[in-house]
Amino acid sequence: MFALKNKLAAEFIGTFWLVLGGCGSAVLAAAFPELGIGFVGVSLAFGLTVLTMAYAIGHISGCHLNPAVSLGLLVGGRFPAKELIPYVIAQVLGGIAGAAVLYLIASGKAGFVAGGFASNGFDALSPGGFSLTAVLVCEIVMTFMFLLIILGATDSRAPAGFAPIAIGLGLTLIHLISIPVSNTSVNPARSLAVALFADTAALSQVWLFWVAPLIGAALAGVAYKCLVCSLKAN
Repeated sequence: MFALKNKLAAEFIGTFWLVLGGCGSAVLAAAFPELGIGFVGVSLAFGLTVLTMAYAIGHISGCHLNPAVSLGLLVGGRFPAKELIPYVIAQVLGGIAGAAVLYLIASGKAGFVAGGFASNGFDALSPGGFSLTAVLVCEIVMTFMFLLIILGATDSRAPAGFAPIAIGLGLTLIHLISIPVSNTSVNPARSLAVALFADTAALSQVWLFWVAPLIGAALAGVAYKCLVCSLKAN
């Protein structure tokens, strides 16, 4: 059993890696001349950050890396309420640190302009010009499904050892679906971190990327508990 300080350090490092690896792929490599990785590459990068960290720190902190995940696990009865706020603080600070390192790297190129800096948004700040309502629905549903995957894959009755793969691939799929809509958040810490460095109005829209993922995660926690209760009843 690890002490809380060890768990928080793990969450800080994990969220740092998620933002640096996932958002870094979008900022540095997505549209690189001739060899750009595009949406598919960015989607894989986000999935790989979670998969690698799940194996690296999952046994220490559970590898949440995301305030919405922590909330969903709390509602689903898998996480103690007393650790929620400390986890969220560690995740937010880790995300900001990752974004800061990414900014230092990216700004080392002549003519660098931060632009959107892999931030999330709606209307004019949506990659595909999607409305606030469309982005809100997308983020709620995608986070809901992400938490169902996490809750199911980490259930004691699920096959052991495969949870990181399912969760990483689930996050990859979510990005493949929703990058054009919102640039994919499903993670308030990730959204806030890069919005702080963007040269757009992303920071004024970041509220949605806290509200929607937290709603989706809480609903998933309730839904999974209902599914488990139904199985027990049968």
